[in-house]
Amino acid sequence: MQRPELMAVALASQLREGTKKAHTMAENTGFVSCFLKGVVDKVSYRTLVADLYFVYSAMEEEFARLKDHPVLGPVGFAELNRRESLEQDLAFYFGADWRTAVKPTPGAQQYVDRLHQVARECPELLVGHHYTRYIGDLSGGQILKNIAQKAMNLGEHDGLRFYEFDAIADEKGFKANYRTVLDGLPIDQTMADRIVAEANQAFHLNMVMFQELEGNLIAAIGKVLFGFLTRRQRAGSTEVVTA
Repeated sequence: MQRPELMAVALASQLREGTKKAHTMAENTGFVSCFLKGVVDKVSYRTLVADLYFVYSAMEEEFARLKDHPVLGPVGFAELNRRESLEQDLAFYFGADWRTAVKPTPGAQQYVDRLHQVARECPELLVGHHYTRYIGDLSGGQILKNIAQKAMNLGEHDGLRFYEFDAIADEKGFKANYRTVLDGLPIDQTMADRIVAEANQAFHLNMVMFQELEGNLIAAIGKVLFGFLTRRQRAGSTEVVTA
């Protein structure tokens, strides 16, 4: 029996509207909030870069394996791939032997496991992860790059390749085309609902990673503050002795 033709669903707008709350929650985590204010600890940041490397490696591995899938194939734009950019950043932060120096945090491993799980069980759900990560990076990349560059006193490209989409000349046009592709995917409303739910799960998994990094950032800030107070205390006691 021939399958009835699927009616197009407005997946792009459903994803945008359906993830607004999760997006706001992710931005309000301590790590992201500090980052947006220019408070960036280099150790925490390079851990984030390593975590993203494992996440994007898993994502791009699955999209490459499923490149002929009717739903995933149209979305898998090679111009968005981040793995090679992250490899360059890791070489900057950890040195030439970075592969032996990095491992995923528990949160990142949870994220990677989820990507492989949905790829096995319901590949269409990877669209939710793809949208959440890549379009988010493309949209806010330049702003985040400038913040990180200033906060860590980096060169124009040093450790910041992740934010550079050299293969995309027209960001606005690319995103418009991406939305058109999403709306044309051969899915029904039930699957669209599941993809939106999975996109919210993607935000949750990102938040778990951010919360891990938040602990590192607080420790780093605390260490700096402790050093500052100790120096002040020493200066104060010297003044007392001198007096």
